[in-house]
Amino acid sequence: MQKSLGESYYVIEEALNGRTTVFDEPFRDGRNARTTLLSVLESHAPLALLIIMLGTNDLKHHLKASAQESARGISTLLQIAINSAAGFEKRPPNILVVAPPKFGNMSELMTNHFEDALARSAELPTYYAQSCAQFGCSFFDSNQVVTVAEDGIHLDAEGHRKLALALVPLAKSLIGDAA
Repeated sequence: MQKSLGESYYVIEEALNGRTTVFDEPFRDGRNARTTLLSVLESHAPLALLIIMLGTNDLKHHLKASAQESARGISTLLQIAINSAAGFEKRPPNILVVAPPKFGNMSELMTNHFEDALARSAELPTYYAQSCAQFGCSFFDSNQVVTVAEDGIHLDAEGHRKLALALVPLAKSLIGDAA
């Protein structure tokens, strides 16, 4: 995405394996985005655009979250970002929520972690779009451009590339000319 946007833009990736929207992960501390988002926003401020792509890990079997509950988690994150002064001129940044791709044929390991989550993953875009409409934020369904890789959950390098290229025009339209 950085390469496609060019030198006038600066992309900061805050990826963390196992991060959830608002759920505490009992086996790994520090994965709840609700408890870390404001600090992340303030540490990188001012931001022109915040892109949130979370929800996959909300669907782990031991968290027992529905797609609706994950969308409530997205709504909580949107409230935090909208109420922040992490954008330019102490305003909130523009926000784009990206729904993760629906699950596919899962590997044995992923099946153990995401038992009975296939249908819930397919519902995320519908509920995320509703949350974004409620808060006036932009939304993109990654299923329009990518499918999961062979583990049935994650994107491979080509999927990441396709998604980045699809997000470039959206980012430019939300940020404007960075030059």
